[in-house]
Amino acid sequence: MGNEQTRGLLIVLSGPSGTGKGTVVRALLDKRADTVLSVSATTRAPREGEIDGVHYHFIDQKTFLRLIEENAFLEYAEYNGNFYGTPKAAAEAQLRAGRNVVLEIEVQGAGQVMNSGADILSIFLAVPSMEELERRLRGRGTEDEATIRSRLALAKEEMKQAFRYQYVVMNDVVEDAVMRIETIIKTENMRYPRMEKTIMEVIESC
Repeated sequence: MGNEQTRGLLIVLSGPSGTGKGTVVRALLDKRADTVLSVSATTRAPREGEIDGVHYHFIDQKTFLRLIEENAFLEYAEYNGNFYGTPKAAAEAQLRAGRNVVLEIEVQGAGQVMNSGADILSIFLAVPSMEELERRLRGRGTEDEATIRSRLALAKEEMKQAFRYQYVVMNDVVEDAVMRIETIIKTENMRYPRMEKTIMEVIESC
C-alpha cells in the first residue's frame, strides 16, 4: 500500500447568527487533531489580545483589494466598512497536508464558496425552532431589541437557503451536533472518489 497523504476535506459550516457555529466548531476542533479552522483575512484593526495569523490575518485595504483582483479568496465580504475573506492558499496548504479545514462563515459567504466550484463538504447548522433561536440571541445580552429583531428576520430568510447544503445538522445539544458532524466526515471519507486509490491498490496487489 502507498503512503501518499490523503487530502483533507474543505468543510463549510454555516447557519444563521445564534445557531452556535462558534461553540460547535470549538468542540469539534477539540475532538479532532486532523481538523483546523480556516483563519480569515481582514482589513479591520486587531482588537486587544488578537494575534495576527491566529485570530485573523490582518492586512491593509490596498493589499486586500489586490488579492481580490488575483482571485485569492474563496469568499469575501464587506461589513461595517471592513473587508473579510477566506484565503485560498492557506486552506489549500492544510488540505494537501491531509487536514480537514473548517470554514465557519455566514450564509452569504457560504453561497460564494458553493458557487466557486470548489470541492467542499457543506453543512447547515440549524436550531429546533425560531423561539429557541430568539432565546439564544437574547441570552447573549449583547444586542438591543432592534438588533435582535433584525437578526431574527435575517435568520428566517437564511433558513430558506438550507436546501443548498449537502447536510443539515440540528444543534439542539452541542455534543450531539458534534457527533453528527463527525459521522458526516466519516461518511464523506468513505465515498468512492476518496477510496478509489485504496481500491486500485488492493486490485493491483493480487
